[in-house]
Amino acid sequence: MARILVVDDDPAIRQLLTDVLELDGYEVSLAVDGLAAVAAVQAASPDFVVLDVMMPGLDGFGVLDVIRAQPGEPIPVLMLTAAAESDANARAWAGGVDYYLAKPFTADAVLDLIDGVLAGPVPAAETD
Repeated sequence: MARILVVDDDPAIRQLLTDVLELDGYEVSLAVDGLAAVAAVQAASPDFVVLDVMMPGLDGFGVLDVIRAQPGEPIPVLMLTAAAESDANARAWAGGVDYYLAKPFTADAVLDLIDGVLAGPVPAAETD
């Protein structure tokens, strides 16, 4: 069972994503801010991180920097943001984010993305 870390200071978003991901069979860990996210990444070794950009204390960009500094295979990161500003988008891509969604988003969009990433590559069909 894949482990997903959801990091967001909004309890409604944390609950929505937890409900949807757990129904799809994922093990979900939560962090309410950037500092808790850093601790959770180091302790839980998630397979995927859903990360809010704007949080008190350490923001999503700071958390992304910590995640990208981890040794080993990079953890896929989806950043969620209410800031649809092009500089935030560019900063996320420059920081090494894998996926980026502006709020409001649909739970299905997040789930489809995570399912697609964690399912791995689809084997090519053999031709006769």
